[in-house]
Amino acid sequence: MIKRKRVILDTIAEFMQEHDDAVHQLHELNDAAKQLATYGFSKQAFKKVLLGLRYMQNEVGEHNKKEEEALFPILERYVEGPTQVMRDEHFVLYQQFVKFHECVEAVKKNSNDKKLLLRLVSLSRTIVKIFVNHIHKENYILFPLVQRFLTKEELREVAKKMH
Repeated sequence: MIKRKRVILDTIAEFMQEHDDAVHQLHELNDAAKQLATYGFSKQAFKKVLLGLRYMQNEVGEHNKKEEEALFPILERYVEGPTQVMRDEHFVLYQQFVKFHECVEAVKKNSNDKKLLLRLVSLSRTIVKIFVNHIHKENYILFPLVQRFLTKEELREVAKKMH
């Protein structure tokens, strides 16, 4: 039983650590959005936005890929509904990231455009809200299902596919 719990905890712990990192980045993005909304464009706030964008482009895509290709197919041997909800939310997040990226690029070209800045603030807030809720669902619904259903061997299979 101890070995099974360790494999479960190691696999889940990796995903949860990535979630913790994402929440930190989302907090920074939310702070940047507040600064932009309150004071208008500033290089400092926009730098936080750029860091958030870079994080999303690099880390979030890789994280979602690990979930969709390594974890979800094995969990779907037992239950499909929650993984489909997570896949749908990954798609919605991706759509928002595309809009966010386009808006960031537009603000780079014209940081004085107040409409663009308001759109950037709105998109930032939308991403933070959707993503925080998504992480909460995975941490408190999806991962307990993983703990409940997946065997030690299946978790090893997930870990192998992840790396």
